[in-house]
Amino acid sequence: MEKTKVIDDSVSLPLGFKIHGIHCGVKKAKKDLGLIYSESKANAAAVFTTNKVKAAPVLLSMNNIINNEAQAVIVNSGNANACTGEEGYMHAVKIVEKVASLLNIDFNNVLICSTGVIGVPLPLEKILHGIEEIYQNLNNSSDIFDFANSIMTTDTFPKIYSKKIQIGESIITLMGVAKGSGMIHPNMATMLSFILTDANISKSALCTSLKESVSKTYNMISVDRDTSTNDTAIILANGEAKNEEILTDTATFDIFQSAVDEVNRNLAKMIAMDGEGATKFLEVQVINAISQKSANLIARSITSSNLVKTAIFGQDANWGRIMAAAGYSGAEFDQSKVDIWFKSLKGEVQVCKNGSYIFFNEEKAKDILSCKDITIILDLNEGKSNAVAWGCDLTYDYVKINGGYRT
Repeated sequence: MEKTKVIDDSVSLPLGFKIHGIHCGVKKAKKDLGLIYSESKANAAAVFTTNKVKAAPVLLSMNNIINNEAQAVIVNSGNANACTGEEGYMHAVKIVEKVASLLNIDFNNVLICSTGVIGVPLPLEKILHGIEEIYQNLNNSSDIFDFANSIMTTDTFPKIYSKKIQIGESIITLMGVAKGSGMIHPNMATMLSFILTDANISKSALCTSLKESVSKTYNMISVDRDTSTNDTAIILANGEAKNEEILTDTATFDIFQSAVDEVNRNLAKMIAMDGEGATKFLEVQVINAISQKSANLIARSITSSNLVKTAIFGQDANWGRIMAAAGYSGAEFDQSKVDIWFKSLKGEVQVCKNGSYIFFNEEKAKDILSCKDITIILDLNEGKSNAVAWGCDLTYDYVKINGGYRT
């Protein structure tokens, strides 16, 4: 999978949304402040980090989204506003108050996200001044790339994906923007993600859609086994497409769900691909598992294994590490039935049959693992459940990036 800024060339904002990003001074030079604004109040849903240490913006957004409504999201990068005590929370409050005042909307309808260094006071005045600048230019510029760049930290490229669907006579647009490169591990939400849509969908259906989608997309990626204090995924639906309301357990919900899954799946894969220092993108396919739970556990365990990730970096067909990762995953399976393959554009090779060694061509395996996109396939030969997880290799550059993250 090639690193791309946009997969769908027709990326465009859904009706009724404005979006912008600027440099306000949190970072030395790069964009670091972004705003999403819906001209009408939107139904909203969100999923937040399960880390017990939650940043101030997470706590405030969790409170503000209780009624599943929102109209704006303010995001800064370069500073996580995490582990900053009461002062950090009050800074988040003041930022939300500023946005609400300028846009003339309710305080509770503004959500806030931050990403960056933990344990450093937020430069409040720079952000408040930046909000004024964004507001002054909001009607003149709705640049998706400006916003996408403004939320990045160690990301090497902006992550954007859009999808259009038709329901009845209405064309509905979904657009997703995400950031994530390090501190990525399946424990929800593993990054920041914002899905905007002009669909008319009920609050309960929207919440169901996001929760179901997260479980099979963002929760199936891992870069470094670290779950951030700031992880957030938000979806806003403002109804401007004027379609008949989408409800759960309907054919139109299934169409909408498929589109949400497609957007989130592609954003999740971009995040895994852009893992800090990564040179290879890894997909793990677990097939014929006895249960969905077991399939998910094994797929995630393999993508999270540092030993598997370093073997992929070294182009070493060390399948024993894969078996070991499956074994400690907590999943139910019979080792004696497991078959394992490596696959890439250069072919595929089976390296394990019935849980044991088989002869395989080491040179061919190394050639297969020399590609940028690698697939590991585990056939458990026990049931009908399948799962896919995504990750990347672990390289010297990961240590370099994180050894000097604050500098």
